[in-house]
Amino acid sequence: MLPRSRTLPPRMNHAAFEERQDIRHYMQVEIQPKAQSETEAMNPLSNYSKCFDDDGRLKRTGTFWTATSHIITAVIGSGVLSLAWAIAQLGWVAGPAVMMLFAIVILYTSSLLSQCYRTGDPVTGPRNYTYMDAVKANLGGRKVAVCGAIQYLNLFGTAIGYTIAASVSMMAIKRSNCFHKSEGKDPCHMSSNGYMITFGITEIIFSQIPDFDQVWWLSIVAAVMSFTYSTVGLSLGIAKVAENGIIKGSLMGISTGTLTKAGTVTAMQKLWRSLQALGAIAFAYSYSIILLEIQDTVKSPPAEYKTMKKATVLSISVTTVFYLLCGCMGYAAFGDYSPGNLLTGFGFYNPYWLLDIANLAIVIHLVGAYQVYCQPLYAFVEKWSAKRWSKSDFVTAEYDIPIPLCGIYQLNFFRVTWRTVFVVVTTVIAMLMPFFNDVVGILGAFGFWPLTVYFPVEMYISQKKIKSWSTRWIALQILSFTCLIVSLAAAVGSVAGVLLDLKTYKPFKTSY
Repeated sequence: MLPRSRTLPPRMNHAAFEERQDIRHYMQVEIQPKAQSETEAMNPLSNYSKCFDDDGRLKRTGTFWTATSHIITAVIGSGVLSLAWAIAQLGWVAGPAVMMLFAIVILYTSSLLSQCYRTGDPVTGPRNYTYMDAVKANLGGRKVAVCGAIQYLNLFGTAIGYTIAASVSMMAIKRSNCFHKSEGKDPCHMSSNGYMITFGITEIIFSQIPDFDQVWWLSIVAAVMSFTYSTVGLSLGIAKVAENGIIKGSLMGISTGTLTKAGTVTAMQKLWRSLQALGAIAFAYSYSIILLEIQDTVKSPPAEYKTMKKATVLSISVTTVFYLLCGCMGYAAFGDYSPGNLLTGFGFYNPYWLLDIANLAIVIHLVGAYQVYCQPLYAFVEKWSAKRWSKSDFVTAEYDIPIPLCGIYQLNFFRVTWRTVFVVVTTVIAMLMPFFNDVVGILGAFGFWPLTVYFPVEMYISQKKIKSWSTRWIALQILSFTCLIVSLAAAVGSVAGVLLDLKTYKPFKTSY
């Protein structure tokens, strides 16, 4: 039986540490340097600190660049594909303006949240490994349970949304080739169920990667893929505008009376669609729920929050530029008829091979993004279970499994079982409710205010001991209340969209 993973780390307590198997194993493998002084020779913690951080965990190795890649992977996801549709609902004036406002708000609140990674002193204070740990340390009480329910439900929903998006892109590859062969004569209808199952099986395999810090390579690959399909979508939009010779769209967005696949747009539907667009944009930027988990992979010095601030500024700046270009060029190309998913809505048919590359990049990206988002949820369940059933070998024991060319894999039966069940459940729900735009809107609306604004603001106020009714306190509360109104409006619009879709929906029989 091997040592437990980072979900059950060795701890330092009052200048003493547990002599666990992982420490003994480390001492056996690594050649230990000689003590430089008599004091160091007499103090085992001096050598210990070279291998472990101040909290007794193995030294973190994350950098500005790995943190940036994690953020870009989390932010530039399937949400970018719905931005042309979102801008089409809001128009040339409100669309880009709303997108910029969301970017500014998320950049600011992410900065506040990064300073809550350590309680008290941002350099030497106790670490908060997860979003919930930070809420518990700064706010406590019922807010911890509320935050946990919202965060993990949002992560669960994101996994469903990514499963839907990946299946749609996989189908788009087959459909584009079908259109090409039939020269557009065959409608090429097909079911999404098989593709969702395929994606689910892939995620079951990748979900067995034990810890967040071990998916950094998958995150970098996913970030590269996100740039790939975003660039293709942007390029095709530019080409379409050049082909048309005109820039489509209007200042106020889609007009009432416009005929779409869902029917003629009424004044009430125009309102719902505009509100749903807010949720789609919020979802496209949402990543605060895993910010502290990403920050927990970063090494120090410099202080983790400083590295995270720089990574956030670069990541949000880059993604905002991409978002504006992709959303605006898609709207300029298709106007009121902008598809809900830019690369799978078949506004573009050729070059079909380029569409195949873009959609393949989407699938690869979503495989990585799924893991980045789900690792915090995996870790939470596994930590809780290990605490609840600490004497159960099924839950806590890990075993050496040699894998050719890959080294040793630490097998934990509970991890294998629970993560497999999780992926199966999200896949089945995705098959039951395959409404891409509606799911994206609901997730964005549900998670934006509480996780991106409210809790970061409240934790920062508590951390910095900002007095009630002071100028800064009032400004932060106004920001929070305004974002609450936006979230509620987006939720109403997205729920209305789901109700409209359900009128023509049959479970497990959705086809495209």
